[in-house]
Amino acid sequence: MRTTIGYTVESIGYVVGAQGLVSLVSKPLFGTQWGWMHKVVDLPPAAYLGVVAVGPALIAAGVRTRKAARRRKAV
Repeated sequence: MRTTIGYTVESIGYVVGAQGLVSLVSKPLFGTQWGWMHKVVDLPPAAYLGVVAVGPALIAAGVRTRKAARRRKAV
């Protein structure tokens, strides 16, 4: 079960990080917003830096959860 949760959290981290990065870069460079995040929440451009930071944090938490489950099985 922990392995499944780890994969899920990691996958969500990839999506959140990518959407934050796309939203952060698209407005200043192209003048329009890409992705779906701007349709869900209305954030100022600087707040997308925080969203980009949440992505790798979720990825790290998912990997850590999966590895902990693997270590518990080995013991």
